[in-house]
Amino acid sequence: MKKILIIYPHWPPSNLAGVHRARLIANFLHEFDYQPIVLTVEHTYYEEEPDRDMVKTVSPRVEVIYTKAYPVLPIRIIGDIGLRAFPFLYKKALEIIRTRKIDFIWIPIPSFYTALLGRKLYKHTGIPYGIDYIDPWVRDISNRSNLRAVLSLWAAQLLEPYAIKKAALISGVSEKYFLPAIKRNFKAHNQPLQVAMPYGFDPHDHQISPSGVDLPWADIPHCQPLVYAGAFLPNAAYFTQKLFAQIRRQIEQGAWNENRHLFFLGTGNYPHKPVSEFARDAGISGYVHEIRQRFPFLHILHFLSKAYGVLVIGSTEEHYTASKIYQSLLSQRPVFAVFHYKSTVCNVMQECHADNYLVKYHPKQADESFVQQLAAVWEKFTEKDLVWQPDLTALDKYSARQSAKVLVEGIEKALTASKR
Repeated sequence: MKKILIIYPHWPPSNLAGVHRARLIANFLHEFDYQPIVLTVEHTYYEEEPDRDMVKTVSPRVEVIYTKAYPVLPIRIIGDIGLRAFPFLYKKALEIIRTRKIDFIWIPIPSFYTALLGRKLYKHTGIPYGIDYIDPWVRDISNRSNLRAVLSLWAAQLLEPYAIKKAALISGVSEKYFLPAIKRNFKAHNQPLQVAMPYGFDPHDHQISPSGVDLPWADIPHCQPLVYAGAFLPNAAYFTQKLFAQIRRQIEQGAWNENRHLFFLGTGNYPHKPVSEFARDAGISGYVHEIRQRFPFLHILHFLSKAYGVLVIGSTEEHYTASKIYQSLLSQRPVFAVFHYKSTVCNVMQECHADNYLVKYHPKQADESFVQQLAAVWEKFTEKDLVWQPDLTALDKYSARQSAKVLVEGIEKALTASKR
């Protein structure tokens, strides 16, 4: 059995979104004759609150090795765990490589700075490495032009070429996340192997019972909750405005069921306009509830399973894949979704026959036309009797097991190429 060293500074009990990428892949690598060794950082160095239940989602066959990090100072200058843990991760990785036969190193990003470890370790050990793009490193910051964003972009433009130049494999949750990096940094005849595979899902997650869960709508009698779970992105603002305006029209026309309440859970502490302000602007604050702090992962799965319906509001950008679509569909509750028509989410929902309440956004579509389309789908979604009979077996090819298989196939090709 070959050994793969996965370097990712966050790990359960961390509940950050990126943790699921490393965890889901690691859980299934044994099935493809790869032993995963995860190098991560002790959770006492994390800034976020631990989610103890998250540990239940890790396969017992995954070996995890922990190291230290510099603590966050009272005046927060450096918070990124990839920077604070960088020398410790590098030292421990060398120790593992010198005492174990490691065949490949795989580094999901962000944290983006850990990508530099791949290049440094390759230089000193010759072990092939791969970088996995959970998010683009060099990105459009036109809607976040503050100093922090500008400095981050400058660092990305400076460091990305060094980090990926010697990579044997570039992977990502979508080709759109890493293809621009390939084009920027490689000539057509000298590119690393590339594979794209979604986050996917582990069906086992939906069989774990979380402890101490109170439903956010428990105090609202006869509530029929419509639940949005996860970060609220700036590029979801347009969809949200139009949706809330439609709800306002329904209220004014007497067509709104007063038992229906929208719950936006774990939307995050973001700098852009919050959901609650969009609701206030639309005059529907009484029916929209936003809780910005993060919820434990298994609690979110529980909330989705208890919802009357699930909301997945995407992005106006076509590359946005929204891994939350898998959890939303597996909740077995009706899903209302709005995405760019080229988003892979649209394909997933159509293949599962779960697109009854899917709105496809076309950038060149007239505003009035989009509003009419959204209104028609939303009215169907808020009817008394919802039609919802998806074929979830179609999700198998998007599972974390399948993603692990695709990754291993890419690694095998990369290892063969590196021996030439």
